[in-house]
Amino acid sequence: MASKNKKFIQKANVQTQRRTLSLVIVCGIAAFLVMAVHLYNIQIVKHDFYEQHAIEQQLRQTTISASRGTIYDSNMKVLAMSASVETVFISPAELKMYNENPEFIARGLSDILGVDYNSIMEKWKDTGSWYKTIARKIEQDTADKVRDFKNKNNLKSIHLEVDTKRYYPYGTLASQILGFVGTDNYGLEGIEAKYDDYLQGTSGRIVRATTANGTSMLYTKFEDYVDAANGNDVVLTIDSNIQYYLEKHIQQAIADYSIKNGGMGIVMNVKTGAILGMASIENYDPNNYQKISDKAQEKLNGLTGEDYLKKLAEAQISQRRNRCISDTYEPGSTFKSFTLAIALEEGLVNDKSTFYCGGTVAVPGRDTPVHCWKSAGHGSQTLAEAVQHSCNVAFVNIGLMIGAEKFYDYMEAFGFFEKTKIDLYGEGQSLWWDKDVFEDRENKSQLAAASFGQTFNITPLQLITGISCLANGGKLMKPYIVSKVIDKNNNIVMANEPTVVRQVISAETSKKVCEILETVVNGGESTGANAYVAGYRIAGKTATSEKIGQGSDDYIVSFVGFAPANDPEIAVLVILDTPDPASGIYISGGIMAAPAVGRIFADSLPYLGIDPIYSEDELSSRNITVPSVKNMSVADAKSALEGSGFSVRVIGSGGSVTDQVPAANVSVISGTEVIIYAGEAKPEAMVYVPNLYGKTYSQAKNTLEAAGLYLRTTGVAPSASSSTIVVSAQSLSSGSQVAYGTVIEVTLVESDTSIMETRG
Repeated sequence: MASKNKKFIQKANVQTQRRTLSLVIVCGIAAFLVMAVHLYNIQIVKHDFYEQHAIEQQLRQTTISASRGTIYDSNMKVLAMSASVETVFISPAELKMYNENPEFIARGLSDILGVDYNSIMEKWKDTGSWYKTIARKIEQDTADKVRDFKNKNNLKSIHLEVDTKRYYPYGTLASQILGFVGTDNYGLEGIEAKYDDYLQGTSGRIVRATTANGTSMLYTKFEDYVDAANGNDVVLTIDSNIQYYLEKHIQQAIADYSIKNGGMGIVMNVKTGAILGMASIENYDPNNYQKISDKAQEKLNGLTGEDYLKKLAEAQISQRRNRCISDTYEPGSTFKSFTLAIALEEGLVNDKSTFYCGGTVAVPGRDTPVHCWKSAGHGSQTLAEAVQHSCNVAFVNIGLMIGAEKFYDYMEAFGFFEKTKIDLYGEGQSLWWDKDVFEDRENKSQLAAASFGQTFNITPLQLITGISCLANGGKLMKPYIVSKVIDKNNNIVMANEPTVVRQVISAETSKKVCEILETVVNGGESTGANAYVAGYRIAGKTATSEKIGQGSDDYIVSFVGFAPANDPEIAVLVILDTPDPASGIYISGGIMAAPAVGRIFADSLPYLGIDPIYSEDELSSRNITVPSVKNMSVADAKSALEGSGFSVRVIGSGGSVTDQVPAANVSVISGTEVIIYAGEAKPEAMVYVPNLYGKTYSQAKNTLEAAGLYLRTTGVAPSASSSTIVVSAQSLSSGSQVAYGTVIEVTLVESDTSIMETRG
């Protein structure tokens, strides 16, 4: 019995061992399969993921910032450039590794950089991070203070790296053209955005092997260095001097005529389409692109929270907006230039054509007649006179002669239905009637209104591009603002060339248009007389457009001109948005915009090397430079001054000149009396500038001379006998104190409102 039990127990043990072994084998196989699957997942499926983590733990990469390309004007003046700065960052991982004091470091960096202490302390909490930015793009002197703080206290968790920062040396000049870059060095507006691919460059890097603690290995030669490739340079067609003249005179007009919504202006080379100047005022400083103007800030005073932030964002967007290409407006009477050109090209009008204006004209399909701005009408007038008078009735009749279908086709040929494709972002689209509506056989009201520039909208850029076509022999040119892109070795990477889009009118028609538009400035009863510049032949057209639906007192006034009229080189457009009626100044393109364009021509044409040719009348009334006669004998000084066109008064009994007023080399009106001092002392007293606004030329001259001041003029030719040529602006405000003998520049305008349009 015992033997049987023993055999049974032995048999049971063997079975148990076999079962255990089987179980172990099965579990082992299962475990192996699980492990194999896991290894497959790690080594195959997630290979790239774990490899990347391994590299990140073993390697440390430092970025080398590329220097962004420079933006130049047409004369290679720097308008935008990059300079070296530094970025400060901290490493919470190293703070923990080296057991450094976070409060001490945060307090030190806060004091040096002006960064909030609590925000730095918050960044220390991410103890696994090796990089937390504290301050970007700091100047060298501030970076040196951080470096001193780091070195003196042997702090390993503070780091500085080289970066670049964008600078705009001329501040607000051409700001909407240039745009700006963000903190990541990508262009966000203007040329900076449009040509970002050329300007950006490619960042470099340094990759080093590191220890488990993240520090560089001492005995490894591994280092991968890829140098940064700096960006290319962009050369604009913009001439910074002409840009300055454009901005200065638009700003002056805004101040002189109390313009509510700012102004716009473009200067274009009519033969090439190159933009020499483009401005939207109010502008901004791209060095501090988030700051808004004081005028805009006043409107935000009292707002808080979300309301403030919303209005702030709107103000920032508004001042960065290049209205010359993005905004559309109703051009008004400047558009009569195109109606004139079409009619001449089609042989429908000529020098012998006459038009009668009784104040109104009936139009098929329109319930009420179209009114001329001159309610009494202009009576019988030639074609040139109709243009000079900016007669709505005459141009409605010319438009009806052309016909809707042909008029519409010419509008397409002049490019008014499509964008110009200028090399800038944000170009707006014109607003026109559909062709079937415009060509309605029964209703000609759209054609009638379009013939004098109403009921449609175009961009300022489209208008000046079309005007340049009228002036340059009839070729529609594609406008452009970048001349070329060059690399650091001055090799041309990309270049823009003058591009003819199409021939719209003949050279003969263009010449005739130029002749007629010149009479708008130099004719008898001309609405553009205030764009006159002595010695130059200016052609152009005024406009005073009512802002339909925006209030009966709201207008846009403008003037577009080109010069020299016999061989045009440049065109200038100035638009002033919403003059304030409370200013008391007669609202008109001829009164407000034409003088600004005249002043821009007066500065730009001599600068471009286009010499004036004076008539005999202009020679007697032009501004001339006072010669230096100091230390000459009194007799020689009188001879030199009188020979230059000045009268002379001598004070003192000495034999030689000890001083003179006005000073040498200043420009004053011809015939000015120069005082020479022969041994007597020149007065050193300060004098007050009188108010010259509204005074005639003679009154202004006499008022200044009585105060010991002198006169220089711009605008229409001065006339001692005219009571309608008056001062509309003065270079120094009344009440300011200046030195005895100072020269005051005034703008003279034709103030006879009987020849200035009110709507057109």
